[in-house]
Amino acid sequence: MRVIIRKTYEEISIEAANLVRARIEKKPDLVLGLATGSSPLGLYKELINMNRKKLISFKKVRTFNLDEYYGLKGDHPQSYRYFMDTNFFNHIDIDKTNTMVPDGTAKDWEEFCIYYENQIKKSGGIDLQVLGIGSDGHIAFNEPGSSLASRTRLVALDAQTIEDNARFFENKDQVPRFALSMGVGTILEAKEIILIANGKKKAPAIAKAIEGPITSLISASALQMHPRVTYFLDQEAASELKRIDYYKFVEQAEKEIGKEIF
Repeated sequence: MRVIIRKTYEEISIEAANLVRARIEKKPDLVLGLATGSSPLGLYKELINMNRKKLISFKKVRTFNLDEYYGLKGDHPQSYRYFMDTNFFNHIDIDKTNTMVPDGTAKDWEEFCIYYENQIKKSGGIDLQVLGIGSDGHIAFNEPGSSLASRTRLVALDAQTIEDNARFFENKDQVPRFALSMGVGTILEAKEIILIANGKKKAPAIAKAIEGPITSLISASALQMHPRVTYFLDQEAASELKRIDYYKFVEQAEKEIGKEIF
C-alpha cells in the first residue's frame, strides 16, 4: 500500500492524474474503472487538460463505472451516467461506446448485474480502478456490513449515505434508496487501485480503512488485502493517520530507487 499525502486537493489530483497518464502511456487500451462524487473531480479535470494538450489519448481506453442510482435514467441530472458525461466523457477523445455505467432502469437487475460482471471479464478485467470513500468508509455503494466477497448487485443505501448525498438533490426525500454497485470482491479483482480523499470529514474513514482492522463495517478496509493500492490524500484527510512519518519515508525511498514501493 502506498500513501501519498500532499497539502492541497489540487496537488493530489495532479499526482493521481500523472499516475493514470503513466498507465495509459504504458497500455493505450487500458481498462479503467471510474468513480463519481466530488473526490475524483480534480482528477478528471487534470486528465481533460492533459487530453486537450495531446499529452494523453483515451481513444482506445475502455471504462466501467462503479455504480448508479437504481431508478434514474441516464439523462437525469443526478444520475451517474449524466455525471460522467458532463464532467469527463464529453470533454475527452473517448469512444462513448467504450464507456459503461450500470443501467439504473434495468427491469431485471439481477440479470443486468451478471451481464455487467461478464462485460468486465470480457474486457480482460479492470487494469486501474479509481475510488473515492464515503464518510462511513464505504467504497462504491458497498455500505457497512457488505460482504467483502460481494459482486455487482442491487444495494439498499445506508441512512448516512442518503444524508451525505442529499446535498445533490432538492431535498433528502428525492435521494434514491437503492443503487446498482460493483461489489467489494469485484473491486478487489482490479489489477491496480487508487483512492482519492480530501477534507477533514473523510479523516476518520481514511484512518480506519488504512490502519484499522479489516471489517465489513468499513468496506474500504478490504483494500488492505490488495497488492497494488495507492491512496492520494490531502493533509486534512490524512490528519488522523498515526503512521504518517513512515508513509513519507517510503515515498522518499521510492525517489531514491526510482520505483514504486507497495
